[in-house]
Amino acid sequence: MAFSVNTNTGAMAALQSLNDTNKGMAQVQSRINTGLNVSSTKDDSASYTIAQGLRGDMGGLKAVSSSLSRAKSVTDVAVAGAEQISDIVNQMKAKATQAADAGIDSSSRDALNQDFVALRDQITTIVNSSDFNGTNLLKASGGTVTALQSLQDSDTSSATTWNPDSLSVANQGLDLGGSTITVSASGKIDSQAAAQAMVDTLTTTQTNLKTTLSTLGAASRKIDAQSTFTSKLSDTIEAGIGNLVDADLAKELAKLQALQVKQQLGVQALSIANQAPQTITSLFR
Repeated sequence: MAFSVNTNTGAMAALQSLNDTNKGMAQVQSRINTGLNVSSTKDDSASYTIAQGLRGDMGGLKAVSSSLSRAKSVTDVAVAGAEQISDIVNQMKAKATQAADAGIDSSSRDALNQDFVALRDQITTIVNSSDFNGTNLLKASGGTVTALQSLQDSDTSSATTWNPDSLSVANQGLDLGGSTITVSASGKIDSQAAAQAMVDTLTTTQTNLKTTLSTLGAASRKIDAQSTFTSKLSDTIEAGIGNLVDADLAKELAKLQALQVKQQLGVQALSIANQAPQTITSLFR
């Protein structure tokens, strides 16, 4: 090998090796600091872009979950109110049945009527109070609740075009004198005939309330099921993102220790290579 002070090939080779080691250490340290094996498109474009798409889906699912929670609250308030009204209607029917008895005196019927009127008015109070966030499913004019059910791709030519798939629960119209609660807002049982007619009216109301309770209960169960599915789907997607971009920290720490040793050896090798030209001076002694 020729001796030269102008070109030190050994030092250049040692420096290149040391630079590679330092680059590897910087990469490993970045993975340890961020916990990500792919933190930029520069690391792995395919994995990064897929992960970004999935992160977008995660954001959409959070909106779905929030929407379902709101709908669940509105529906549960309506369920509680409808169940309470059903109990009150049962009590009203019992009072009307007693008042329809020809054997009771007028004072007893008046007392039953007072109880009946108090129960009747309580229905209006419950209906008006069954409000959540401005929506009341029990009132005929209380509005409907609509919730995002999922995010469904409606355009097969573009994976970024999403159409929200929604579910809705309509108002049940439990106002007095309506199609469900057929009792008049001024209904009374102050006479035997009125009481007997009221028994028939309340029987119809009881039948209608069964349908209402069934509708609200089914809606609540559907929302619960969709919320559970959305939560599981979100967890699965999050795990998928982790599989794509998360770093194996145990492996990275092992690499870091190995690179630290290589770095120390590289510095020593470069130092030895830099001293090689000095041997030429011994030729001139």
